[in-house]
Amino acid sequence: MYAIIKTGGKQYRVAEGDTVIIEKLDAAEGDTVTFDQVLMVGGDGATKIGNPLLDGATVTAKVVAQKKAKKILVFKYKAKSNYRRRQGHRQPYTKVTVEKISA
Repeated sequence: MYAIIKTGGKQYRVAEGDTVIIEKLDAAEGDTVTFDQVLMVGGDGATKIGNPLLDGATVTAKVVAQKKAKKILVFKYKAKSNYRRRQGHRQPYTKVTVEKISA
């Protein structure tokens, strides 16, 4: 069984036991989080599609880690005017493991 959930402005296809990297959540490592914005549940021959969300469907996951992604460099440059600006950025993310899908 799999589900399509919406969190952090993005949509993810998850199944039980999957580990997914999502946008940062306000939860500590080891906490259990519940996603109630479920768009679709499929598998086992039956597919349920929400309009836009499924009523009563939830996905329960456990927070594995709170980390930051690799650093990217943001570099602004204007030719012939000696203008250069360098800035680094590390996007925070949350790693979760899906425990249960209920529809």
